[in-house]
Amino acid sequence: MGEPVTPLKVEDDAAERQPLSIEYFKKVRHDVTFSERRFDVNTLPDDMRRVYGHLEEKFGEEYGLLFIFTMRTAVELHRAWNMTLLTNTVLQQIKDRFNMRMTWNLGVLRLVFRVEDGGYELHRKVPYDYDSEFQDIYHRIAMALIDGQINVHEALIYQREAKQGMHTAKSGLFIRNFPGRLILYPGQAATCAVIFFNGEWIDAVIAAVCGLAAGLVEFALSRVGGQATVLLDIFVGIVTGIIGGLFFRWFPAGEDCMLDPENVAACKAAPCLSSIYLGTLYWFFYGTAFVIGILEIISGELATGVTRFVGVTVKTFVLSLGAGLGLMIVFAGDSGAADAWYASTCNQNFVQGEWWRTLLYLACCVFVLGQYRLPIAQYWRALIVQLVAYEVQYGVFNRMGQFHVKDHLDTATSNIVGAASGVVVAALISLLVSVSGDFFRTRLLQESARNNTRLGNFYFQFLCMAKKAVYFFGIGRQSDIMKFEVEKKLKDMRTELKDPNHPRDKIDFPKNEEDAIIDTIIGTQDINMWSILMPAVYQLVPGSIIAKLWFSAIFPENPYLGELDKNPDSQESVFSNLMVISTSIALGLIIGFAFFQTLVFIVGRTCCRKVEKEDNPDNFQLGRDYLSNKQGMMEGMYTVVDDANDDPDSMRDMKREMGRRSLFSPGNSVFGADFGYNDDAQTPASPNTV
Repeated sequence: MGEPVTPLKVEDDAAERQPLSIEYFKKVRHDVTFSERRFDVNTLPDDMRRVYGHLEEKFGEEYGLLFIFTMRTAVELHRAWNMTLLTNTVLQQIKDRFNMRMTWNLGVLRLVFRVEDGGYELHRKVPYDYDSEFQDIYHRIAMALIDGQINVHEALIYQREAKQGMHTAKSGLFIRNFPGRLILYPGQAATCAVIFFNGEWIDAVIAAVCGLAAGLVEFALSRVGGQATVLLDIFVGIVTGIIGGLFFRWFPAGEDCMLDPENVAACKAAPCLSSIYLGTLYWFFYGTAFVIGILEIISGELATGVTRFVGVTVKTFVLSLGAGLGLMIVFAGDSGAADAWYASTCNQNFVQGEWWRTLLYLACCVFVLGQYRLPIAQYWRALIVQLVAYEVQYGVFNRMGQFHVKDHLDTATSNIVGAASGVVVAALISLLVSVSGDFFRTRLLQESARNNTRLGNFYFQFLCMAKKAVYFFGIGRQSDIMKFEVEKKLKDMRTELKDPNHPRDKIDFPKNEEDAIIDTIIGTQDINMWSILMPAVYQLVPGSIIAKLWFSAIFPENPYLGELDKNPDSQESVFSNLMVISTSIALGLIIGFAFFQTLVFIVGRTCCRKVEKEDNPDNFQLGRDYLSNKQGMMEGMYTVVDDANDDPDSMRDMKREMGRRSLFSPGNSVFGADFGYNDDAQTPASPNTV
């Protein structure tokens, strides 16, 4: 097989940042003789193939393929709705590691890639949808390439296979696309209507029917394709409005409530339209975009943040207006739509204090994780994050609510603490999974004898049993079982190779077993923390709050409120709630990221100094590289990394003024100059300089 990608030699400070050595690469691959794998560039789109041809002619095959890999990584991470700031950080690490002369602009829908000072420029319009699995897979592939554990051909081939579903479990393939995806819509609509929007069990049943209908509408329009998908939001809204309105109109208590809105008993027994509509449309409310938009604005990405915020606001209005039109169709010819909306009453205390509240929330989380396409075997990771964030937010809000009846400080505080708690728990779980994965790979590929202890044997057997159980229940992959066969064969082959009387002179495997080794290497890289954090943020964010704002615009005045009664759903009240919630959650994420980044900094200084004292320079360098990348990833989740689009003079002045105050600045931490930090790194050396 080909050697791992080595960056071009340049006479610049940036050249100090070299990939890991060939010796380390061979250690990870364990001296196995691999068959040569080559990515077929003829499978690329025409424009990418043309640019690759020019780059290959000038700078060689590896450089051209690295450009293709970087662009495809950005496109697929964006399509999976990875955080834009984090995607930018991943691309910057690839660029720095291999001295790529490349820049990019990651917009809300349009991506622009430039290479060789804009000599070649490619554009992509990339719609996005929730996909935690692909967020994680493409992140791991990039990390494996950066660390030198796979070469660029293997990275590109693995990307193609992932796109084809070859690395997804059968259970994941079932709920990833229609028609299997239809089972998620009614479950999420029913649970959201109760747990979030004050609905009762009858509202959950109606919301489930509306959710199934909404899913069928999306399925039908996706089958038609083309411009038909533009009608998705308005059609989903109308269908939801009609079905919910019909249930309300022909429900006995609903009819009595319409005839006499002051009949409290009838109105309470009637379906709650707002909980039904909001629970059903929750699937289509891109509420996370509100928080991400605020986060991008705070980070300095004004154009992207404002565009994202405005775009999701308009999308939500289209859904809300569609539901209002559907309700109007049911009550065509009179003012019954407004009367039904105002007369509909929700039970504010239905879940308060109930023992099943947490169980219902977890059920809602399961359907949300299905929407996010997270592999079922990994649900436990995200469920812990979701539960902690929700319970912290819920508990703080209830405790502070009794003291802050005149302001929104209880809401802001609960959101900040809840979001920060979610970040910290997600980071800890990511660290635990990463350490466990590193142990599993090291033991499986027999890279070190240090893990061959009784405790190590016990833990390895536990991991093996867990993976086999996952596969037995149909939520695992065949490649996970094949890895154990490779482990046994590798152990026997190494024994034979060391035996001078045995004719074996190399270790090689069939292609499918080589695939299992590569899958092990990529699958045990650090996980993408955002893939398990985003579902929790999704359930904290104000997607439904903006919908309430638009519903209050469609139905502005409630005639059943007295002159002195305060309307909690007035536009002014709802908009203030929207800004408080979205901004406070964004601040909570920033605080959580900053806290854990500081923790990594402290641990990094302590651990690195300890290893340095032990006089183990190889492990010292590897440990510092790992912690440096970890540090950069955490920082890239809430700040914009320096790149060639920055003005060098402005950035140099900023670093000069702030450098001594920063924990992470050059000269003030182990992550500074020792890692090849370069004040002029935003202007990398040209590949022409050889």
